[in-house]
Amino acid sequence: MYFFLRCLSFLDISYSSVIQPKLLSILLTGDGTISHAGCITQLYFFMCLTCTEFILLTAMGYDRYVAICDPLHYPLLMNKQSCFLLAALSWIIGFLDPMAHTIVISQLPFCASRIISHFYCDYSILVKLSCADTMLIETMSLIFGFLVGFTTFSLTLTSYFYIISTILRISSAHGRKKAFSTCVSHLTVVTLFYGTVLIMYMRPTSQYSTSLGKSFSVLYTVLIPMLNPLIYTLRNQDVKKSLRKIIDHQILWTHNEHCSAVP
Repeated sequence: MYFFLRCLSFLDISYSSVIQPKLLSILLTGDGTISHAGCITQLYFFMCLTCTEFILLTAMGYDRYVAICDPLHYPLLMNKQSCFLLAALSWIIGFLDPMAHTIVISQLPFCASRIISHFYCDYSILVKLSCADTMLIETMSLIFGFLVGFTTFSLTLTSYFYIISTILRISSAHGRKKAFSTCVSHLTVVTLFYGTVLIMYMRPTSQYSTSLGKSFSVLYTVLIPMLNPLIYTLRNQDVKKSLRKIIDHQILWTHNEHCSAVP
């Protein structure tokens, strides 16, 4: 589990490194331009990391499935070699999958406007700006999105179907609570990530809303990578105790300030 958490943390850092530096540069310098090569590069790495996260979250779901449904074989099935292989496959497939339609997008002509109404080079915006027929690229996007997004989502749902079935068969309430606590963090991350990304991209470009797209983009490019460490570390008892101390200290400080303000 901690091996996959390290992979997820590295992935979240990479996510932020693809978009945030250019955004911060624009905010600091006021220069909102980006080269065609820079835009396509940003788009490619963003899609690569998105695909990688889909597959990595599925691998983490399988890890939880083995841990809860087949605990006696867990050390054998999820040994170091198996974990490394799953992580490596996540990155390899993630970097190969978007290559074809990134090449197609890079060849699109932009005749009417080159103004990107977004804070990064988003696929839907670039397709919408093109003056060429984009039916091929939209079809490719739906096919690849179905193969990666829907397939990984289905596998994750299947894992949790068996996990929940196994948990419900545990006789003691303490055992059920302990088993469920090992996968609730992953389930929360999966719900946030899949919910925002699938809503954004698994629809025709003609139905794309720029304002709604920006809002959802902030969720999965900024907030979700920031929340992932918090969601997972809240399972740690030491973190919970430290958080309670901070909250209690803040409440006590607020109370003392209020009392000292009363004449």
